[in-house]
Amino acid sequence: MVFLPVKLNLKKLPEWRRNLAVLWLGCFVAGVGFSEIAPFLSLYVEQLGNFDKSTLSLYSGLTYAVTFFVVAVVSPLWGKLADRHGRKLMLLRSSLGLAIVIGACGFVHQVWTLILLRFLQGLCAGYIPNATALIATETPKAKSGTALGILTTGYVSGNLIGPIIGGVLAQVFSIRMTFVLTGGLLLIVFFLSWFGVHEDFKPEPVTAKTRQQQSLLHQVADPRTIIVLLFSTMIIQMGNNSITPIISLYVKELMHGSGPITIAAGVIAALPGISTLISAPRLGAWGDQHGPGKVLLFGFLFAIVMYIPQGLVASVWLLGVLRFMIGISDGALFPTVQTLLAKGTPQNLTGSIFSWNQSFQALGSMLGSLLGGVVSNRFGYNGVFGFTALSLTINLLLILWLIPTLRPKWQH
Repeated sequence: MVFLPVKLNLKKLPEWRRNLAVLWLGCFVAGVGFSEIAPFLSLYVEQLGNFDKSTLSLYSGLTYAVTFFVVAVVSPLWGKLADRHGRKLMLLRSSLGLAIVIGACGFVHQVWTLILLRFLQGLCAGYIPNATALIATETPKAKSGTALGILTTGYVSGNLIGPIIGGVLAQVFSIRMTFVLTGGLLLIVFFLSWFGVHEDFKPEPVTAKTRQQQSLLHQVADPRTIIVLLFSTMIIQMGNNSITPIISLYVKELMHGSGPITIAAGVIAALPGISTLISAPRLGAWGDQHGPGKVLLFGFLFAIVMYIPQGLVASVWLLGVLRFMIGISDGALFPTVQTLLAKGTPQNLTGSIFSWNQSFQALGSMLGSLLGGVVSNRFGYNGVFGFTALSLTINLLLILWLIPTLRPKWQH
């Protein structure tokens, strides 16, 4: 199965397939742009002043965290605007804003200026959730799982290759120039979205009834399901991010402090993205045929089983195998949650729901980094993997308890 949606003649494709092709490429470039600078933020902060170790750690942490915090706060606002004015407009706002802000980061000379720009970067976020919302609303429902699975491979593969590209650019040019080139990439995304994406958007008329509607959840058929799915996004992302800060240190421990540790850690970090890239479209298509509940159950159980032994391995090779398997569970969980959110939400509210989903994902990123550090300090590296497995187990039990419709009926 070929999962890249790009074909030579986009004009001959149905509109939803053409949107998917363009937005896949846009999400890929956006994923590259975001991930290629993340590994070097701490090094860049170090260049902006003469800091001692503790101050450098503080400023680096603040530089990372401020963007996630702002994304979590403002995403619902952008979602409301998307539902009123269209998702394509939000794609253009996000890509152009990010191009300017990230490009400007290459010209700063003070750490507080960088933190301010990272704050503004959070305000400009929203490209990927709005691309997801647009695909969810413009794609036939019978194909939504497949389409969202394919779209997932776009930003996952971009995130996967981004650090490699960023490392090459930083080595050949400089970290400053990497920011500028990243801004250029996002400017390309802006023009791709402007000229290549079609949205059949018709805003809901504003009536006295709609003015009286007090909350988003009152406008969906099953608010409890939406809440549980948003919470699941946070837990899944929290699990992913709780592992990220300790991977390189854990690899160093497994290799007894000798050998090509940085190369091994980079490969280990990339393996989940590779397997997500391969598995997401296939699991999405399988879910369209057999039901998303089965895919969701598989994703959670598979992740739990794969996380537990990661803290007990004695070989970096076995850790690599298990990390590769985690990417398969991500390929099942993230697209399936997005598919269920799309199917459980009126079309005129999809932008709001997916923006809330981004907020919960950003919260998961913040909580994962924080709790991963706390747990590893208290229980060691293996405690982080156990904590993640426990969190996913509780999440799965809540889903099976609170959303009876997702309990798989294997006899059917």
